[in-house]
Amino acid sequence: MEVTLPLQRSPSCRTVFSERTQFRIKPFLGFLPTQSFNWKRDHVAANITYRITANFSRRRPRRISTPRSNDSTPRGFTPRTQVPTTSIQRRGQKNNEKKKVVAKAEAESDGIGLEVASTSESLFDEDKISQFEETVRMPEVDERILVESKDAEGITESEEKAFVSGDVDVSVYGRVVEEKQIYTKSSDDEGGENIEKEESVEEIEISKVGNNASRETESRNETISKTVDKVESINSVDDFHKRPSVKPEGVDEGYYSISEDKKKADNFLKLKLESEEILRKEALDRLASDNFKKGHKLFYYPEIVEPDQDIEIFFNRSFSTLKFEPDVIIMGAFNDWKWKSFAINLSKTQLNGDWWSCKVYVPREAYKIDFVFYNGNDVYENNDEQDFCITVEGGMDGFDFENFLLEEKRKEQEEVMRRKAERERQVEEQRRIEAEIVESEADRAQAKEEVAKRRGMLQELLKDAVTSFVNVWHIEPTEFGANDRVRLYYNRSSGPLSHAKEIWVHGGHNHWKDGRSIVSKLIKSESKDGDWCCADVVVPDQAVVLDWVFADGPPGQAVVYDNNHLQDFHAIVPKSIPGELYWVEEEQQIYKNLQAERRLREEALRAKAEKTVRLKEETKERTLKTFLLSQKHIIYTDPIDVHAGSTVTVFYNPANTVLKGKSEIWLRCSFNRWTHRMGLLPPQKMIPIENGSHLKATVKVPLDAYMMDFVFSEREDGGIFDNKNGMDYHVPVFGGVVKEPPMHIVHIAVEMAPIAKVGGLGDVVTSLSRAVQDMNHNVDIILPKYDCLKHSNVKDLQFHKSYFWGGTEIKVWTGKVEGVSVYFLEPQNGLFWVGCIYGRANDGERFGFFCHAALEFLLQSGFHPDIIHCHDWSSAPVAWLFKEHYMHYGLSKARVVFTIHNLEFGANLIRKAMEFSDKATTVSPTYTQEVSGNSAVAPYLFKFHGILNGIDPDIWDPYNDKFLPVPYTSENVVEGKRAAKEALQERLGLEKSDLPLVGIITRLTHQKGIHLIKHAIWRTLERSGQVVLLGSAPDPRIQNDFLSLANQLHSSHGHRANLCLTYDEPLSHLIYAGADFILVPSIFEPCGLTQLTAMRYGSIPVVRKTGGLYDTVFDVDHDLERAQACGLEPNGFNFDGADGAGVDYALNRAISAWYDGREWFDSLCKRVMEQDWSWNRPALDYLELYHSARK
Repeated sequence: MEVTLPLQRSPSCRTVFSERTQFRIKPFLGFLPTQSFNWKRDHVAANITYRITANFSRRRPRRISTPRSNDSTPRGFTPRTQVPTTSIQRRGQKNNEKKKVVAKAEAESDGIGLEVASTSESLFDEDKISQFEETVRMPEVDERILVESKDAEGITESEEKAFVSGDVDVSVYGRVVEEKQIYTKSSDDEGGENIEKEESVEEIEISKVGNNASRETESRNETISKTVDKVESINSVDDFHKRPSVKPEGVDEGYYSISEDKKKADNFLKLKLESEEILRKEALDRLASDNFKKGHKLFYYPEIVEPDQDIEIFFNRSFSTLKFEPDVIIMGAFNDWKWKSFAINLSKTQLNGDWWSCKVYVPREAYKIDFVFYNGNDVYENNDEQDFCITVEGGMDGFDFENFLLEEKRKEQEEVMRRKAERERQVEEQRRIEAEIVESEADRAQAKEEVAKRRGMLQELLKDAVTSFVNVWHIEPTEFGANDRVRLYYNRSSGPLSHAKEIWVHGGHNHWKDGRSIVSKLIKSESKDGDWCCADVVVPDQAVVLDWVFADGPPGQAVVYDNNHLQDFHAIVPKSIPGELYWVEEEQQIYKNLQAERRLREEALRAKAEKTVRLKEETKERTLKTFLLSQKHIIYTDPIDVHAGSTVTVFYNPANTVLKGKSEIWLRCSFNRWTHRMGLLPPQKMIPIENGSHLKATVKVPLDAYMMDFVFSEREDGGIFDNKNGMDYHVPVFGGVVKEPPMHIVHIAVEMAPIAKVGGLGDVVTSLSRAVQDMNHNVDIILPKYDCLKHSNVKDLQFHKSYFWGGTEIKVWTGKVEGVSVYFLEPQNGLFWVGCIYGRANDGERFGFFCHAALEFLLQSGFHPDIIHCHDWSSAPVAWLFKEHYMHYGLSKARVVFTIHNLEFGANLIRKAMEFSDKATTVSPTYTQEVSGNSAVAPYLFKFHGILNGIDPDIWDPYNDKFLPVPYTSENVVEGKRAAKEALQERLGLEKSDLPLVGIITRLTHQKGIHLIKHAIWRTLERSGQVVLLGSAPDPRIQNDFLSLANQLHSSHGHRANLCLTYDEPLSHLIYAGADFILVPSIFEPCGLTQLTAMRYGSIPVVRKTGGLYDTVFDVDHDLERAQACGLEPNGFNFDGADGAGVDYALNRAISAWYDGREWFDSLCKRVMEQDWSWNRPALDYLELYHSARK
């Protein structure tokens, strides 16, 4: 059967054949049945007919291929790289004989054979054949062309019928025929040595089937034919550079492939793009017509928008508010206006209707395009205030995009940190260079000074130095220099050694600069008459003047000396008297030595500073881990260190909570103190773990998390909750792209160490502020400007402002104390010009005025703190003054936290502050329980918390303590404490022996257990130990009592006991380091810092179980489980009673441990040094409390 169908384009040989040509296609590879059909078309320009014959007798199951969508063309399409092929040598002579080219399939291939025959002989002239050979490079062989077609299998049954009937228009049917491989065999080359393979794809779009298909598509085919005419000659190979050259089965060596150069590939690409452009225009015409009819304002092409491509947006101006505007601009962005904004001018199109268009690139990260149109001024088309949007298919979704933004932010932060670090490094390097210049100049000046000093000394030496002394001594030869051997003669009868049995010379040089360097015995001189003796000596190196004396024996044995009447003997070294060059070299050498010494010192200091920082960081890490594990009996995570972007498992033990015994436990989780953009995650039912009482659930941590937040409930919809008594459970997240926003905390207090310190309150205010500030929060302190302030400890003190309140002017000064910003209020009414902090009859009035003035300062200065923290009775009025006068008048953001340091004073003021504060604390958990029955506290236990105080690790640091003989850490604690003990014994006149030493550092008051202190002193002496006490009593009677005890001990045990009844800061450091034990037998102790400082220095605390002493000291014999529950190990000795028996129980065990197990005791000292009793942990607890107050 033969059918005549118009092709979309001519074959590559169309420039040769201008008349009717036929292609006969035969089945191959079983894709089509063995039936045949002829494909025939009269070429419009060349009058070529193509006859296609197909055999459908053996047809494989067809594979239906989905037509490619209009928008599937890859963005930025470029031709593939051509695979090099072997060039084909043209053989034979040109001739004008009629030629016939036949494409014939191999019999075994079952494919389609393509046979092309020309019906005109007039075209085969020599010029055309030459043109054909030059463009197609077709060799003059048997003129057979083998064609394999892959897409033949895609022909449907309906198409087969159409083929049979002859009513198929191939040019519009939407099928693709791939002519894959062409092999030619030269009739002149039987060996077939030159074989080459070339691949190409010929696409034939078929869109319509019908009896009159040819006539209906004639117009379009003419257009395509004109496009095709632009190409000189293109082989039927579209992808010839896609695969390596492979010779198919059944092709003998005489076959070789045709290679086509890059120009032809470019021409084919041009043809392909022009064809696609025609299809694009057709699609745009259709879309424009459809949308215009529907009254739509816009459409876009392609109709399915994907990431990483260019799209065209078409806007109908006539349907919009811009219909009379000459300019149309699109303004937009991606992903709900969050990503990459753009503004592009639209251009008028050739489409029917008032269509304007522009191209927009869709980035890979886009899931939506948002935009509006405007005229560049003030007229907008924004889709009735809804904006326009286009959904992007196949890319990110909103959640992925948010994570992408977070990752980009993380990278940006890393780059910012890198640049910051580089800037800091450069600044530090510049500072180092400048410092090096200054120090080098100082070294140079010192070297000059040293040389001048030496020259002066030399001049003085030369005044006394001679070459000989008549009838006493002389040297031979008279001219000598350094390192020369000379003979020194001495007349023994000239001095006090006339009767000595032996004569020795003890000598040196340069005014004994290097000590004694010459020792020699003199012998009787045989060359001189009289009582002369001599010795041969070598002149020391660099000697300018020789110094010596004569004696009756060697060093250490001499009794009688001749030292020239206490002036010594001096002789010039004639050849060594330095000139100017010597002094220049000497100055340079001194300069080099000074530089080397300085650099060694600097390196040692730098190494020590780096180690100090490293030890601090390691301690912080351990403390944070301990903090996280401290609630392990209730909740913990795996891993313990939670990182943003990871998945963690949350473990919860309801047995230790209000949810004990509940059949179900539900986890409710969020992030960032319940403020995360994702909100509260859906409740998650927890499942039990094997072999344990814990339940577990898995949580995905987002990249922008800095904190995980938990509460637990008995049902999905709520019921009973475990929220940690209103504090909630929190676990920090590391590595997130979002950092916790800093809080602003303002302390209003009347004490601050070291500028206005009376007791522990001042230490807490300073140290807590520093610790919280180190955690990246903002802290300010407001303090009265006493006339007795220690101004030397205030940096950059300067006047800030004045304001009026309470009938007086209040001047405000600002400065830095221990790195913390402080505002000093100085009312001009003189309330704080009284020479003291406490002790005036009107203290209540003074501090009440200060509290109100501090709040007024915050209001008038525009401060908006998150937390106002007040302390003890002296600033308690802040709590109710704030709630009554300021909370609703400008300071609404703040919450009040109140801390009780000492409940003995101002109980009524404390009670009122407890009522009005949002949260209240005292200085240890046990003390919280001990005072819970107090009437000032009892009604408010629901908001009352115990948080331990800490010590300042910079002030109390044995590694950098200037008062210690040997700096030490836990690594060398034994050596460091041994040196400190020896120094302490020496200073206090104690016996230097290896005995257990008990230290006591305290105020001598009844609260501190003075009767127990006395008992412990005698008990220690009974156990052959040593005792040192440092402290004084505010009560004269107690002070006198201890003075009598000190005198008694000095008389009876002066070598083992010393009581220093005063306060001595350097001595306190030496006692903490030199003592083996520190005794703290307080009757009550809200917190206590003495035992904490003792452990910092590796001394073992011996304490009474009360308040903070019980919370910090865990008995080595009884408190293992209690210590482990706090993430610690036992660290001391404690006792219960308030009598001598209680003290004996703890002290005896401690001293026995020292005597019986020194190795174990040393390991205990190391252990307590490694425990962190700084403000690291209390600061974490206070931050949790601050957040809870704000919730």
